Amino acid sequence: MLSAAIKAFSQVFEPHFRSIFFKALGLTLLLLLVAWIAIQGLVGYFIDLPENWQDTTVSILTGIGALIGLGYILAPVSAMVVAFYQDQISDLVEERSYPHDKPGKALPLGESIVTALRFVGVVIIANIFALMLFFVPGIGQIAFLLVNGYLLGREYFEFVAMRFMPVQEAKAFRRSQGGTVFAAGLIVAFVLAIPIVNLITPLFATIFMVHVFKTLRAKRNLSV
Repeated sequence: MLSAAIKAFSQVFEPHFRSIFFKALGLTLLLLLVAWIAIQGLVGYFIDLPENWQDTTVSILTGIGALIGLGYILAPVSAMVVAFYQDQISDLVEERSYPHDKPGKALPLGESIVTALRFVGVVIIANIFALMLFFVPGIGQIAFLLVNGYLLGREYFEFVAMRFMPVQEAKAFRRSQGGTVFAAGLIVAFVLAIPIVNLITPLFATIFMVHVFKTLRAKRNLSV
C-alpha cells in the first residue's frame, strides 16, 4: 500500500502527468478568477456605499473571503477539472507501469460525465465537512480522515474498476476488498487535508488507485 502511494506520488511529477496537472491548474485558476470577479460585482451591487469607499470595501471583503475559502475552494474545483482527464491519466499509468496487461476501456461519455459530477460532489462534501470540523480539535481531524477515507476510496477505486469490469461487478469487487480500499482512501484523505498539496489529490488518487486495483486484481486472479 505505502509503496503504491510512494510510486503514485512520484509519478505525479513525471512530464506526462505534470502536463495534465498544469493544464488542469490553469483552467482551475481561470474558473476561480471568473468566480472572484463575479463575486466582486455582486458585493458591489448589494453594498450601498459612497463611490470613493466602494471599490476599497469590495476589494477588502472579497480578499478576506478568498483567503479564508481558498483552501476549500481549490480542491473541489481542481477535482472537477481533473475528473475529465481521469481516463487519460489511467491510460498513461497502464501504459507506463503495466505495458503487458490488457488496457482498460474508457467509460462511455454519459457515464463519464456522471462519474465526474459524482467525484466533484464527493470532494465538495469532503471540504464542507472539513470546514465544519475545522474548530473541533482532535476529533474533527479524525472524523475528517475516516469519512473522507471511505468516500474517496470508494469513488476512485470504483472508477478504475469500471474500466475493466461491468459496474455491478466493480462495486462488488470494491466491497470484497473494503478494508484495503478504505486504507487507500485514508491515504488520499490525508493528502486532501494538506493545504496547497491537496491540489494534486485528484491526479494522485487516480494514479494511486490504478496501482491498488492492479495489485488486488492480481491477488484475486491468483486465488481463483
